[in-house]
Amino acid sequence: MAFSPRTTLQLAAITAVLLLAACSSGPPKPDVDYKQDYDFTKVQKLAFFKNSGEVSGDNPLQLSDIQRNRIDEALAFALRNKGFELVDDASQADMLVSWHLATQNKTDVRTYQSPSYGGYGGYGRYNRYSAYNCWSCSPTQTEVSVQNYTQGTFIVDMIDPEMRQSVWRGVMQSKLKGKHEEDQSRYNTAATAMFASFPPY
Repeated sequence: MAFSPRTTLQLAAITAVLLLAACSSGPPKPDVDYKQDYDFTKVQKLAFFKNSGEVSGDNPLQLSDIQRNRIDEALAFALRNKGFELVDDASQADMLVSWHLATQNKTDVRTYQSPSYGGYGGYGRYNRYSAYNCWSCSPTQTEVSVQNYTQGTFIVDMIDPEMRQSVWRGVMQSKLKGKHEEDQSRYNTAATAMFASFPPY
């Protein structure tokens, strides 16, 4: 079923699933990049960056404090399970955690061939299967399916406070769904997947 651009924007505007709980079969695998010569072994204490939680793009979502807190809690959960300490005072942290959600309106256009039912292969006295045998040679018509959707890109940066730049980045992409997600465990699972290769040693 194809939605109009206006309907798609309305669906995207109410979604709370984001990327951290977008896939029922499991979170997408993140793309990871990091500063090769950085010493991650010295990192013990983490804090959230003051500007973490920004949303941008073609159709920015209006996130509630509850939704932002769920994401923060999930990231903190995954990092604590890695052995890191989360502190409130950023000045005491060895590294800062920052996440960002970017949205982009997309259109998926697919074409396929379907049989035209205007013809008939005939049913002869001496070839009782002629109608069946001629099914593949019946005329076809081209069908076009157009679906508008919102793609979300969830980005997590690990920032060195002295260098004031990201030294590790994880990125997840997925279609955003027009439904609310309240199960914290799904956020936790996706955050764990995001940090599966952090730190990179």
